[in-house]
Amino acid sequence: MVSHIPPQTQPEVIYPDSDGKPVANNTIQFRWIVEIKQNLDWLFADHPHVFVAGDLFWYPVEGRNTIVNAPDVMVVIGRPKGDRLSYLQWKEGGISPQVVFEILSPSNTKVEMEKKLLFYDRYGVEEYYIYDPDSNSLQGWLRGEDGLDIIPQMADWVSPRLQIRFVPSETGLQLYRPNGERFLSYAEISQRLEQEHQRAEQAEQARRNAVPQLLQMGLSVEQIAQALSLSVTEVQSLVPESGFDFREKMV
Repeated sequence: MVSHIPPQTQPEVIYPDSDGKPVANNTIQFRWIVEIKQNLDWLFADHPHVFVAGDLFWYPVEGRNTIVNAPDVMVVIGRPKGDRLSYLQWKEGGISPQVVFEILSPSNTKVEMEKKLLFYDRYGVEEYYIYDPDSNSLQGWLRGEDGLDIIPQMADWVSPRLQIRFVPSETGLQLYRPNGERFLSYAEISQRLEQEHQRAEQAEQARRNAVPQLLQMGLSVEQIAQALSLSVTEVQSLVPESGFDFREKMV
């Protein structure tokens, strides 16, 4: 009698999405992480295949869950937006993050940051930036023929991939969008959104006010709709109880 021994199955590899450590060690570091991440989200909002993440575990090698890093901010060009528990590179078309940011805190050691540099160099990062808010110092590396090479001068440096500009100053680092607009803080972004909302409401109210006035001037609903870039139905909905007979105006 011949017995068949079933082949041994390999145990499933688990890729943890958390190490239990906080995202940041202090409010300054966290503020910088949030500011860079949110501004990059805003910059690439209309680009469906640019993925931006903060403190997300990145596993570059399938089956090796000990090879992992969690950049403070990373940008992956060529991958769709969307939520992920972690970035499993072999499930992302083999594309590694092209741009990585690290914000230093007092707990970061020289050995730790040297290991991060080796990791990013080995696994294909094209641009790597480190900012230390405490010392207001900025460093950058750009991939060359032999790996990541340090950028000798960061003042007014423009990221080849992101086209954002770095402007170190005595008061702190400033980052600028390709159109020359400065990166904004969370409070500034919220204030701008509120201002845009108010302007939209004011514009809508102006259109509401214009409709009855234009009707009084003898314009038809169709003419008003064309002048205000609205549909006839929208014009009708914007008219308050003014007593106008639309059927008469549309004849």
